Amino acid sequence: MTDHLAHCPALFLTAPASNQGKTTITAALARYFTKQGKVVRVFKTGPDYLDPQILAQASGQPVEQLDIWMAGENYCRQMLFEAAQSADLILVEGAMGMFDGEPSSADLAATFGIPMAIVMDVKGMAQTAAAVALGLARFRDDVQIAGLIANRCGSERHAQLIRDALPTDIPLLASLKRDEEVTLPERHLGLVQAEEVRAELEARFEAAVDWLAQTNDSKLLCLPEPVAFRAPEQSEPSHLETPLLAGKTIAVAKDAAFSFIYDANLRALKSLGAEVSFFSPLKDALLPEADALWLPGGYPELHAQGLANNRPMLDQIRAFFAAGKPILAECGGMLYSLESLTDLEQTTYPMLGILKGAGAMRGKRGCQGMQSAPLPEGEIRAHAHHRSRSENTPDPIAHGKRQRHPAPGEAIYREKGLTASYLHLFFPSNLAATAALFSGAGE
Repeated sequence: MTDHLAHCPALFLTAPASNQGKTTITAALARYFTKQGKVVRVFKTGPDYLDPQILAQASGQPVEQLDIWMAGENYCRQMLFEAAQSADLILVEGAMGMFDGEPSSADLAATFGIPMAIVMDVKGMAQTAAAVALGLARFRDDVQIAGLIANRCGSERHAQLIRDALPTDIPLLASLKRDEEVTLPERHLGLVQAEEVRAELEARFEAAVDWLAQTNDSKLLCLPEPVAFRAPEQSEPSHLETPLLAGKTIAVAKDAAFSFIYDANLRALKSLGAEVSFFSPLKDALLPEADALWLPGGYPELHAQGLANNRPMLDQIRAFFAAGKPILAECGGMLYSLESLTDLEQTTYPMLGILKGAGAMRGKRGCQGMQSAPLPEGEIRAHAHHRSRSENTPDPIAHGKRQRHPAPGEAIYREKGLTASYLHLFFPSNLAATAALFSGAGE
């Protein structure tokens, strides 16, 4: 290793579509190699809160999100370079299908030279799985294909049909049988939060290690070839020259109802000089002493009764708002800020009422996508992912700017010191604007 180059075995798990088993297999590999005494660093493509929780528990290491648009190429390069200096293996889980999105999983893998393993649910097909894998492998010439992982394979005969149909440069890395014991628990926004089912996940991870070991193809259980990860030519700034939030304390809601928090965002706040203090809107009666408040996303709809019943906390946050102090409310945090929230059972509960309007869940219909937030403090990159709606809200001060579409994005509201939106902000994309947002400098 030179000062600017670090070598580490790495594999990028991708798929032709969602729901092929990427997270299950990534978690299984992370636990398998961790049990071999290896340090495994896992990364997740795109803005995702739930998969990283699962993968962090499987690997015993922090999991970072990588997105070239939201975070920037330099940031992603820095994260991979730092991981390669201490890890024995880097795993990257893709998002959606291999070429879906701009930038796609393939774009990320090609940018950093990480070989891709194609995860495919082969139930109901045999030689066709080889044809799909071949099409993915040949679609672009700037991606390296390590091979195919045949998930939910029915038998050794099934695997052999796929193996014989694959070209020699696309090996069958593993044929994994159907096994419901390793399937990860899900709910309406995706996987269940790891903290809620930690013991169950442990049992599934251990079962998944045995599941991997039963494959007749041993290639997946050997460390892949090392990849050379180069440091960015200009290191991503971890802080501004002036710590703009020095002396400030930011209270962050964190419990079963509010947990959609990027570690990168917490690091950004600390790099700006802020102290971070956590509290639970579900269980705590008092807010910590703080200069600003962050209500992140999560699952308030699953805990609406508990939130509504914690009247002392409601009163504390209302008083904080009345004092004009900065509050950032993102997605679930915005729903909590509204006058009421109707849950999935169509029961309506009173919420904070610091923002006019009512929130309601809407089943499987939702909105997701990359957007930037044009705030008075500056533009911060973000994303939206929700299955709820809000009605009778005030006029917004702005709308999110969609990455690839001219239509207005999510509404952004501002009342006194409160900034509320469905958007989840990625603070490192604009540290100065983030500091101004939490200090109230943009009012």
